[in-house]
Amino acid sequence: MEISTFKKLIVSILLLLPLASGWAQSAKVTGIIQDASSGEPLIAATVQVGENGATTDVDGRFQLELPAGKHQLLMRYIGYEDLKQTIQVEQGEIKELELQLQPTATILDVATVTSGKYEKPLSEVTVSMEVIKPKLLEATNTTSLDQVLNKVPGVSIIAGQANIRGGSGWSYGAGSRVLLLVDDIPALQADAGFPNWADVPIENAEQIEVVKGAASALYGSSALNGIVNFRTGYAKSEPETQIATFGTVNMSPKDKDKQWWDSPPYQVGMSILHKQKFNKLDVVASAYGLTRNGGVIQNTFNRYARVTLGTRYRISDNFSVGFNSNFNRGKGRSYFYWQGNGENAYIGDSTTESNSNRLRYYIDPFITYFDKSGIRHKFMGRFHRIDNKNDGDQSNGSKLFYGEYQIQKKVESIDLVVTAGLVGIRTNITAELYGDTSYHSNNTAAYLQLEKKFFNKLNLSAGVRYERNQIEGPKNVIVGTEIIPIDETDQTEARPVLRLGANYELTPATFLRASWGQGYRFPTIAEKFISTASGAADILPSPTLESETGWSAEVAVKQGFLLGSGWSGYIDVAAFWSEYNDMMEFRLTQIFPRPAFQSLNVGGTVIKGLEFSLAGQGKIGEVELSALGGYTYIDPKFKEFTEDELYSSSVDYNVLKYRFKHSAKIDIQADFKKFFVGAGYIYNSHIEAVDLVFETIIPGLKDFRWANDSGAHVMDARLGYEVFEGAKASVVVKNLLNNEYMYRPGVLSAPRNVTFRLEYSF
Repeated sequence: MEISTFKKLIVSILLLLPLASGWAQSAKVTGIIQDASSGEPLIAATVQVGENGATTDVDGRFQLELPAGKHQLLMRYIGYEDLKQTIQVEQGEIKELELQLQPTATILDVATVTSGKYEKPLSEVTVSMEVIKPKLLEATNTTSLDQVLNKVPGVSIIAGQANIRGGSGWSYGAGSRVLLLVDDIPALQADAGFPNWADVPIENAEQIEVVKGAASALYGSSALNGIVNFRTGYAKSEPETQIATFGTVNMSPKDKDKQWWDSPPYQVGMSILHKQKFNKLDVVASAYGLTRNGGVIQNTFNRYARVTLGTRYRISDNFSVGFNSNFNRGKGRSYFYWQGNGENAYIGDSTTESNSNRLRYYIDPFITYFDKSGIRHKFMGRFHRIDNKNDGDQSNGSKLFYGEYQIQKKVESIDLVVTAGLVGIRTNITAELYGDTSYHSNNTAAYLQLEKKFFNKLNLSAGVRYERNQIEGPKNVIVGTEIIPIDETDQTEARPVLRLGANYELTPATFLRASWGQGYRFPTIAEKFISTASGAADILPSPTLESETGWSAEVAVKQGFLLGSGWSGYIDVAAFWSEYNDMMEFRLTQIFPRPAFQSLNVGGTVIKGLEFSLAGQGKIGEVELSALGGYTYIDPKFKEFTEDELYSSSVDYNVLKYRFKHSAKIDIQADFKKFFVGAGYIYNSHIEAVDLVFETIIPGLKDFRWANDSGAHVMDARLGYEVFEGAKASVVVKNLLNNEYMYRPGVLSAPRNVTFRLEYSF
């Protein structure tokens, strides 16, 4: 070959290289995935093209590189119908897509996060879970979260303490076995481990998830009996404002001799909520105020105001930061128990009067980052300050510092989700309640959970958590007249907890599940070191108190159903079994010179039971329907019924105190074009056993319990009307039958009451 010819060939090849590289270029596909009804971006939706895939970021955006040609895209998101779309791309082309997914009509596909710390449909969770939507809170004029939890099958509230399937009784305001979360962060009071329900911003509810059974492996010590996770809402594409005001008036009791008032006791309240996006900044702000001037119990009152502010700023497509905050200021007066049955039923015993002036607030910073490999990094923090100024030497104050770092990886190719995290909690507590001294506690933990799906039908999960607890305080504690030295080893403890779960899709609407989880609860500072008096009794410290441990298991089937083309729901049947070791209870430990209670380890307990639950939602014709209900039976017993239990209990047979063996409840609402109508019913069987001493020192209690031993039937009804677009007026009647019942000794329930509510959304 001549040199000139060779040069021409080289030049030709060099001239063709740019064209060849153009032929080799792939196309780029970018887009955004949104909710078809609201236009909201869907975060962490998946886009699949053969073996390639991508996940949407915090703005609902995704990006893929594909070879030239025709491709089929499959878009998926929990709670939405799958979307398939065929596209044609050319070499080097950049194609922009705007895709919208339709929400699914079936309640089984409702997205939940609490069971595994990531979104999955309700039908696939491996534990019993119930979901409450904000519509129910608004329709029933719920003023605090615990009120609506009473409508959940298997859940009962006694004097503010949550009890799931009999796992708790009543512990005098200290030591909850049900963990309250607000946006996945524990929200129990640091010293007493007790939920302050009035701090929960119900005006900004997005979804409430209730997990039944031990959840300590993922969430720590206080989740021994279950979890209530309150999830707040973020700003949407259009600004939203909601204003509501309400007033409640109590009617006369069925027994007119019990009425002490000339003008009826009442309460009034108001809330305002605003959500808005400002370019990359999301802002949510709310305010809530309630005044109960003259409660049903004479000379009681409760007034508080709550302000919340939340922000989220999107630094980039995969990086966002923000914070949530909550400030609550209030005061009130209450009594521990009544003066007696009859005309004194709604008059508190003056020796048990308590006046409080409180300030509580928290600030929660957070960071979310998706790295290039698709791993989600998440940091959640909290500073929680509580200052309760009470009379009777019962003031307490605490500071809590919380931090959690979590990573999560979804391996789409093998249907595996890996979640791991580190948690650290530090508290500083100073209180008259605890001998007017200071205590510090430390909690550190590491957890790991794996969730794997096989054959697109079998979902298996396994989790482990290693937790260390420590209390720092004085070297000696005074119990009565005795000085007890504290061994430092009694104040430090570390242990692992495990959980396993399985869910199998037997048919497209039938799901079998089984779970087993260990539970663990370290004593609170209140249970160990409280030293105070209430009425005729003293409450003494118990510095040698040990942790509760145990396990909970269940087998269940969830059957979905579809009526017509618009009404869907499920029936869930579960058999459960829980066993606890060294369960803690406040017990009478002395009678003379004054009765005294201490928190003690009372031995092992066994709780077996069955639960049937029902939920449904959808439309029949032009009517939107929703329903939630169920029946729960429990058999709560001590493993060994000893003389100590006999001495403590009001009955002479083996049954745990403050439990309902039978509980049935149902709530139904129908929404028409301009109005809605709803009704609720709750039946709780008689509490068979209470503390024996209460039937002795509380006047008239024993006679009332004997005369009302057939259980409590409670009904409510509601009606609402859309006055004009965005404006709604409603009326709610609670305790419609005006029945008398008592869940906590010495505190009679409120008589029939009527609430009027006005709300306006724009």
